[in-house]
Amino acid sequence: MKRTPLLHAELSHLIATLGHGDMLVLGDAGLPIPDGPRRIDLAVARGVPQLTDVLQAVLSEMQVEGIVVADEAVGDAKKLPGWYPQSLGIAPQTVSHEEFKRRSAKARAIVRTGECTPYANIILIAGVAF
Repeated sequence: MKRTPLLHAELSHLIATLGHGDMLVLGDAGLPIPDGPRRIDLAVARGVPQLTDVLQAVLSEMQVEGIVVADEAVGDAKKLPGWYPQSLGIAPQTVSHEEFKRRSAKARAIVRTGECTPYANIILIAGVAF
C-alpha cells in the first residue's frame, strides 16, 4: 500500500519512469516552458498549489542526487530560498536564470505550480535508490 502523499497521476507515473540523471523541473506560474519537455500543469489558482507543497510530495517519491536553482532565487549565495528543502542535505548548484532555462529545455518534464514567487523554480536530478 502506498504510504506517501497523493500525487497527480501523470506526475506519479513520470517519477516512476525517471532514469538516473533525468531532470524534473518544478516551476512557478511564470516560468517559460520550452517546446520539448513534457508539461504537467498543476496550477489551479494563484498560489495553488504552492511550490513547497508540490516539492514535498515529489520528494516523497523521488530519489534526488542533485538540485539546480537560478542564482536570482538565492540572492545572497549563503542564503537559500525559503522553499529549499534543507532536509535533503544536498547543496544546490546555482546558475544564471538563462542557464536555468537552457537546462529546463533538456528536462524530462516541467511541472507548473500555482506559485507566484519570482524565480521559485528548481531542477531535481534523479538519483538511484540503492
